[in-house]
Amino acid sequence: MTSNLNALDPLNATVRARLDQALRDHLPDPAASDAPRLAEAMRYAALAGGKRIRPMLAYAACRLAGGSLAQADVPAVAVELIHAYSLVHDDLPAMDDDDLRRGQPTCHRAFDEATAILAGDTLHTLAFELLSRAGDYPDGARIGMVRALTQAAGGAGMAAGQMQDMAAHGQLQDVAALERMHYLKTGRLITASLTLGYLAAGRADADLARNLAAYGDAIGLAFQIQDDILDVTMDTEQLGKPS
Repeated sequence: MTSNLNALDPLNATVRARLDQALRDHLPDPAASDAPRLAEAMRYAALAGGKRIRPMLAYAACRLAGGSLAQADVPAVAVELIHAYSLVHDDLPAMDDDDLRRGQPTCHRAFDEATAILAGDTLHTLAFELLSRAGDYPDGARIGMVRALTQAAGGAGMAAGQMQDMAAHGQLQDVAALERMHYLKTGRLITASLTLGYLAAGRADADLARNLAAYGDAIGLAFQIQDDILDVTMDTEQLGKPS
């Protein structure tokens, strides 16, 4: 079996441009906000770049299910907001205590710790607000998207994986425990990205839904393994964050 990863480049360029514009449209405008500094911190955290893997998967799944790129805009923004919130909170002194993210000061360094906490909280809530009201989706699709994202981000997903990661710091884990932690911390949100794109398309295809979930679980594990390897083999300048 052969694959052509270069074929993803045009899609990636297209969806990055769509996503960045959609993020700018949906994030609060500091000039019109009741809390301008909070709005600035939210935009700082969400518009700082990054690989945008999760939104790209949402767009790709929507197209695969017969939908348009426009149908995937809202879920793509929502999943990126959840990812951005998680990075802001991961970087806090109580968590990883990092100074750099994507080659620039972390949110709590650029602003302050309290502002960063509130920015992360508000990115989180904005994601679900958008899924509940933005775009044109049947109620059933909205409920499905909210359910998929809450399950991926909460106590049976990303938050649980982060807790396991902190508890395991400095300890040697067996393969099963490591896989479970990676699945929760990274895999569930990646799988949810595909599920959100599928639901946004409005197509009922149980086989496709199962295949997308299996694919998401597999690449989520591979993504986290690669990320952990890069943390060891590359330096801070190359990574844009502490190695």
